[in-house]
Amino acid sequence: MQMFILFEHAAGYALFHVKEFEEVGMQLQQVEESVNDLSKFQAAVKVVGFTPFKNAQNALDNINSISEGLMHEDLGVFLENNLPKSSGKNKFVLGVSDPKLCAAITEALNIQCQHIGVVPEIVRVQYAGVAGVRTHFEKLVKGFAGTTSGKAQLGLGHSYSRAKVKFNVNRVDNMIIQSIALLDQLDKDINTFAMRIREWYSYHFPELIKIVPDNFTYAKAAKYVGNRKEMLLRPDALQYLEELLMDSAKAQAVIDAACSSMGMDISPVDLINIERFASRVVALAEYRRSLQDYLREKMHAVAPNLSALIGEVVGARLISHAGSLTNLAKYPASTVQILGAEKALF
Repeated sequence: MQMFILFEHAAGYALFHVKEFEEVGMQLQQVEESVNDLSKFQAAVKVVGFTPFKNAQNALDNINSISEGLMHEDLGVFLENNLPKSSGKNKFVLGVSDPKLCAAITEALNIQCQHIGVVPEIVRVQYAGVAGVRTHFEKLVKGFAGTTSGKAQLGLGHSYSRAKVKFNVNRVDNMIIQSIALLDQLDKDINTFAMRIREWYSYHFPELIKIVPDNFTYAKAAKYVGNRKEMLLRPDALQYLEELLMDSAKAQAVIDAACSSMGMDISPVDLINIERFASRVVALAEYRRSLQDYLREKMHAVAPNLSALIGEVVGARLISHAGSLTNLAKYPASTVQILGAEKALF
């Protein structure tokens, strides 16, 4: 049985005829020895036909079809024009690298295809000391230079990447995935920074930790109080603390604790650095709130049913674990149950 190899290049489609397929197929070691040397490789593989792509857009359309496992119309015409007519005595098999494309060609043209066995050995590029069609391609096709091949591959690679990014169906999901990742990172950072403020400022006003347990509120209180002795001289200190803490009893407790605090005195330079750091933590906490509002709006727009069922944050984490909303929708219930059991989800 004859064997032909289809090779998809950035410049076009090429078809090769493999000679002595029965011997080559039974002794793969001979394939490895022959494909390294160009002269030996040409004795085993012969170019049947090559058709270049019409333009850059045509090349992009063809490569998109190949990546999705579909047979483009140009590929069908090329195979029909270059492959022999299959009959009882004249049987052949077509070697294709991609299994999905192999199945598509078989279904469309009723051609026996193969993607295993000797096919990867002949098609592959230099690997483990063995070369193949990818390595010798420029020398096998007449009038085709290495620089031309490099330019074609580079141009098609850029076009393909731009098209994938532009038409990415998960681009809205990506915003949710990045937002929830940033939200989790901000939570860790804010907690770490708030603990640092507590340790730093407690040298001057240790009693404030017990009165104000919340990290965000503590940072705002430390920023306002500053030097506790100077804070007592402010006429509106009690009123401001009541608005900040939203509790008149806590505000009065802060005033009383500042009058009899056991903390040491603090220099103006140290106080400036503490206030700057507290301002950064407060800004981070406020940005975290705005980011959560943004995530809530995104989730209501992209996955309203999921948000209503389990909430915006947990829903966003599920999407992040799955990779996209489409992947999550395709998961069976057992997989979703396993995702939901992870500690990182809550």
